[in-house]
Amino acid sequence: MPPSLSSNLPPNSQSTLAGIQQEAQQGNADAQNRLGLMLSSAQGVPKDNEQALRWFERAASQGHADAQNNLGLMYANGRGTPQNYEQALAWFTRAADQGYARAQYNLALMYDIGQGVLQDQSSAFSLYLSAAEQGHARAQCNLGLLYFQGKGVEQHDGMTLFWLRKAAEQHQPKAMFQLGLMYERGNGVKSDMAQALAWHRQAAGLGLTEAQFHLGLLYDSGKGISQDYCQAAQWYAQAAESGHALAQFNLGLMYLSGQGVAADREAACKWFAQAKRNGIAKAAKYLASVSPLADQASVDPLSA
Repeated sequence: MPPSLSSNLPPNSQSTLAGIQQEAQQGNADAQNRLGLMLSSAQGVPKDNEQALRWFERAASQGHADAQNNLGLMYANGRGTPQNYEQALAWFTRAADQGYARAQYNLALMYDIGQGVLQDQSSAFSLYLSAAEQGHARAQCNLGLLYFQGKGVEQHDGMTLFWLRKAAEQHQPKAMFQLGLMYERGNGVKSDMAQALAWHRQAAGLGLTEAQFHLGLLYDSGKGISQDYCQAAQWYAQAAESGHALAQFNLGLMYLSGQGVAADREAACKWFAQAKRNGIAKAAKYLASVSPLADQASVDPLSA
């Protein structure tokens, strides 16, 4: 489930707090929803998820779609109340039935991954489509992925590209990365590594760790591009700092072998240790007994 609530607060939330509280007490649903947002995000008031939940409930009971969506998020994430996917589903459904794109996306996500409901990718597709047609970037991205995978809808490269481009135009990094993979592999388009790298770099620049790791692999292996260990190390490092386990392991190998970075066993051990903690079993061997540098130069990096 998305980790944050959906509406933006005005910059002068503190100065309008008294007025918002008064209107909320008088039953104004917009004010009740806004007060819930302020309480849940500690904007102008102390953070209080339980009070936020109550204000969302009051606004949602009046049919306020944004409040219904926000209430669904509170239940889905267990904020101010024990986590309850059944309640989340019910409130997302109420808002989605009003055509509210954010709720349609959240409800689609529950059907897509089978969270709190039986997995139903046909329903997910319909909901993503409704939200995507309203310009919801993450819905556009996920809709493109369903077309790509042929899940909930017949596989269609043209529609995959159409919706991924729509999402990428809104700077959705996952869509950018997937477009890069399609150009890299020639899925539905002519293979074009220049286009692939451009999309990968945009996604990586927006902080998508999978894109950062993938760029590291491309430069490490020289697959389709000139091999560049310095670039590989730089991209692995960005992904590793964000907790990507395979990037941590591969960065450890580079420090061990001195490829792309100065050889540094202490740094290698640091990254092997983090990779081990994050579930890379192979890292334990290198952490326990670091082999001579010459022996490690031929170790192949791990890919996703």
